[in-house]
Formats: sequence, C-alpha cells, structure tokens
Amino acid sequence: MTASYIALDWGSTNLRAFLYQQGECTAEVRSERGITRLEGTTPQQVFNDVIAPWQSLNLPVIMAGMIGSNAGWVDVPYLAAPFSLDALGQHLYPVHAALPVKAWIVPGISVSRDDNCNVMRGEETQLLGAVHDSPASVYLMPGTHSKWVETDGSQVLDFRTAMTGELHYLLMNHSLIGKGLPAQQPAADVFLQGLSKGFSQPDITGRLFEVRAAHVLNRLDKSAVSDWLSGLLIGSEVAQMLRLFGHHHSVTLIGNPQLTERYAQALRLAGVSWQAFDGDQAFQSGIRRIVNAMDN
Repeated sequence: MTASYIALDWGSTNLRAFLYQQGECTAEVRSERGITRLEGTTPQQVFNDVIAPWQSLNLPVIMAGMIGSNAGWVDVPYLAAPFSLDALGQHLYPVHAALPVKAWIVPGISVSRDDNCNVMRGEETQLLGAVHDSPASVYLMPGTHSKWVETDGSQVLDFRTAMTGELHYLLMNHSLIGKGLPAQQPAADVFLQGLSKGFSQPDITGRLFEVRAAHVLNRLDKSAVSDWLSGLLIGSEVAQMLRLFGHHHSVTLIGNPQLTERYAQALRLAGVSWQAFDGDQAFQSGIRRIVNAMDN
C-alpha cells in the first residue's frame, strides 16, 4: 500500500469518492447512488462506474460506511466496543468481488449489552480522524441517526444513537403533524423556542400532537412548523443524552456546519462547551491514518 489510493465514503443515500496521490487529495466525485438509491444497479456496477476515471492508475480502494452493511455490498462483521480506533487499519475486510481492483471495507463498531445495543458504520472512520485532530471525551455526530460517542483517547468506550433526523422526516411527511402545510421557511426564532421547550421537557412523546394543534389553532405559523419540530426534537435529544454523557466536560461536533450549528445552539443552552470539526475533514483524516496503519 502506498500513499496513493482511492477512498469511498459510501452511505445510505450518498457516495463520495476521493482520489489521493502521494497523500494529497487531487480529485473528488459525488454521487447520489447510496446503497438505498442504486436504481436497479448493483454495488459492483456503481463501484466500477465511480472509479472508472481513475482505474488506469491501478490504485487500492478503501471504503467506509453502509456499503459494509447487510444491505450493502458485503456484510462486514462489527468490531466490539471497547475498541481502539487506531487499530482499524489492521481489521479491514477484503472485497474479493472487486478484483482485479484491490479493495477493502472498514468495519463498523458495535455495542451489545443488556442496557445498550448499538451499531455504527462510517462514523468510526470520522472518529479516527477527530480523536487525533479535535480531541474530546464525547463526540456528537448529528444526522439522520445522530451518534453520541464516549471515548478515552482513541478508544471507543460506548455510544448511543438518536433517530432525531429520521423522526423529523417521518413526522413532517407521514403524520398528521405535516398534513396540509405550505412550503416551510427558515424561522430561527421559532427553532430556538422549540429547542428550549424540548430541552426543558425532554419526554415529548405525549406532547408531539400539540405541534399540529398549535398550527391548527394559529398559535404557530404554518410555514415554521418544520423548524419548531426540529428544535423540539433536538432539544429533547440533547437533554436525554446529556443525562448519560453529561459528566464529561467537552464535546466535539462532527458534521456539516449547517447541521452542527443547530446542535451547537442546544449545547450552548445546556451550558456545555463544544468545538466543531468538519465531517469531510474528519473522514479524510481518518482514512489517511487507516492507510498509514496498513503500510505499517
């Protein structure tokens, strides 16, 4: 393995490919053909299409994300936490179907206890970059399924998942809350109000219907329901997760700035110190460390 390689961040809805030459990222391809959007093609066909412009370079390929799940190309076994992220490079799973291209998948990490069953795929690669470049005792990775990860140095001790992003989508698009609403508009003040409500009263199951009632009774602007619900759900998530991880004093937020800023507002409300680390930067830093570990 050399410092020239191809890295694929292959998730459920998106695929990002990066070409590295002598350790530097020289090209990038973005696609919407995540594993749930293959549009009748196979993972192998998508793989071949994506790396085709670079295939003449005869480079090894490292993949991370849901491509290693039971819904992806190869079902790669999880590594059990506690687990040292620095050891990821010694546990890569070869993809023989990719031959003659030499390709590997980074395995995910699992927790399996009576009090917590959890899995992650893709986040472990970002975490490897973050623990070295933006160290903290807790990492918060917002998204469709937000991850809260407790670490000790490079060791993943425990983690939890909050389905906040998916809940927001389902409630807005497939429940009474979103029925009959006009196009939604940004409403920062409304988001903050929902955030405060969700944080102060995190057991929101019995209050979700009030979101619908509020706009039906004209107590809530119909174009701001999405931001109110977003605030309510994020506030609830942060309050609940801080009960588990709040004894730590620092949090690193990993992700795209637009989403991490929403969670940063919740952490400010909670009085928790935080720092942000770009998700793409975390992934690329993690991949570099995995490749270096393979060399060694």
